[in-house]
Amino acid sequence: MTTAAAEPGPPAEKPRRARGEQTRQLILETALRLFRERGYAETTMRAIAKEAGVAVGNAYYYFDSKEHLIQGFYDRNQVAHRVAAEQILADEKELAPRLRGVLHAGIDVNAPYHSFAATFFKSAAEPSSPLSPFSRESSPAREAAIAIFRDVVDGSNAKLDPELRKELPELLWLGWMGVILFWVYDKSPDQRRTRRLIDGAVPLIDRLVSLSRLRVLRPALRQVLALIETVRKDD
Repeated sequence: MTTAAAEPGPPAEKPRRARGEQTRQLILETALRLFRERGYAETTMRAIAKEAGVAVGNAYYYFDSKEHLIQGFYDRNQVAHRVAAEQILADEKELAPRLRGVLHAGIDVNAPYHSFAATFFKSAAEPSSPLSPFSRESSPAREAAIAIFRDVVDGSNAKLDPELRKELPELLWLGWMGVILFWVYDKSPDQRRTRRLIDGAVPLIDRLVSLSRLRVLRPALRQVLALIETVRKDD
């Protein structure tokens, strides 16, 4: 009696995927290092490939351009921000400590890139740039960032107006963009002024959120939320 030979299984894709991800991360890490050392504008894809020890075509296989490298940085940055904020979100229930901890965690994550942030921000600040945090290309990283602030709100014990609760994560993210802009141009040692800004602004935000529950302020709150919705629409 003969036994049928076992059919060969599908080729092992996991090792190839793992090697591909390692190469992708190597290129990204090399690019970020060169951005810090040489500046964003002065660093070319050819220089990144050479420094990473890969062919130029291989670099372009993983990242179509320097802009796509920055999008990769945005995505990785959001993962790192969430990891850095995990403990404070697990330990605190009050809104103010949760928000303060998440904002400081974001500064911690960005700290290694402060040296080239101002040069890079000149490109990101251009409204038509794909590097803009408001661009279509940045939408995955933007949504990931807003999701962190949604966790800040939803995991807190704050009693919020339902309409404000829905909009607050995005409003907090917009506030975070303002903090980042301040941080980019903050030349104080270890950007201590940015830390003081966070520590001073969070109690004010917490107070405003608490006041939003007052019945006398609800009409004004509705007007603000309606204005936000009007501005958001693309006519």
